[in-house]
Amino acid sequence: MNTTLRRALGAAAVTALAVPALAACGGSDEAKETDGGKTVTLVSHESFVVSPDVLKEFTAQTGYKVKTLKSGDAGRAVNQAILSKSHPQGDVFFGVDNTLLSRALDNGIFAPYEAKGLDRVAKEFRADDAEHRVTPVDSGDICVNYDRAYFTDHKLAPPKTFDDLVKPEYKGLLVTENAATSSPGLAFQLATAAKYGDEGWQDYWKKLKDNGVEVVDGWEQAYNDRFSGSAAGRKAKGDRPLVVSYASSPPAEVQGMKQPPKSADEAPTGVATGTCFRQTEYAGLLKGAKNAEGGKALLDFLLSKRFQEDVPLSMYVKPVVTDAKLPELFTKFGATVDAPQTLAPEKIAKNRDQWVKAWSSIVLK
Repeated sequence: MNTTLRRALGAAAVTALAVPALAACGGSDEAKETDGGKTVTLVSHESFVVSPDVLKEFTAQTGYKVKTLKSGDAGRAVNQAILSKSHPQGDVFFGVDNTLLSRALDNGIFAPYEAKGLDRVAKEFRADDAEHRVTPVDSGDICVNYDRAYFTDHKLAPPKTFDDLVKPEYKGLLVTENAATSSPGLAFQLATAAKYGDEGWQDYWKKLKDNGVEVVDGWEQAYNDRFSGSAAGRKAKGDRPLVVSYASSPPAEVQGMKQPPKSADEAPTGVATGTCFRQTEYAGLLKGAKNAEGGKALLDFLLSKRFQEDVPLSMYVKPVVTDAKLPELFTKFGATVDAPQTLAPEKIAKNRDQWVKAWSSIVLK
């Protein structure tokens, strides 16, 4: 996923994946030796973005500089953190969401720490209140997006719900990501499990396959290559007017336009709000961190109003603290999802791997 449209978390590996090298030189040991422990190392997926002025403010407040190590997509980043837990690459890990949270917790990669400001976080996002191994940082909704121009030109109403997607008029229009290799793809599969139940979701996917759904490896390919509604997709001559993406994708498409639309209805893309699954993204202090105090300071800062209000336009997700304000771009062009699909973390933990195997046998065979 590109770093201007983000939340995505790129690919989320559910099964064992090859782990790429971290995209930076040196780890927290090196940083500690060279600057007397004044660097805090943040390990993240490739889509972590923050405004430079925000990090400068953190340094001014605490004396710590932030070094970011990006290790590919979200799933690979989690895998890397698990595989290196005896010798962690950094001090704080950012980027595990509720679809993979149990995997990280079960592997014991985080040390408990109750971040300052946690009382300002809405209760719905606080998944580990008993032990405080992770701190909620942002939230967003995975939803089907549609190309407004396509549906206008074809005089066809865009789909609104999961049931709509299997109707004949939408045959061959949807592209989604692989649930075994992509976080948005996994979230979409979990949404169907929440909607249709433990058994019904499999019948739904059989219908979706019969209706011509296309499956690609990850968000980048789906949104920027195959989707006809995005700026990159139009350039790549994408021919799928429906894509699994984010409720925050329309603001990202609008930002930077020379002549921005006057209203959400005039934006290039829209959101089928009856197809959404809510994700929450977390950060945690890595067990064995060389700079634990710096890591704790960084976790505190991630819940600061300054950082939280930077989140929407940096990573295209929503803040989790109740006192952070959304920018006009979000309030004007972002979709409001009143009733997203959700699943309890323990249910995801219990079923995730077997569901993905079943999904793969249905959709990929």
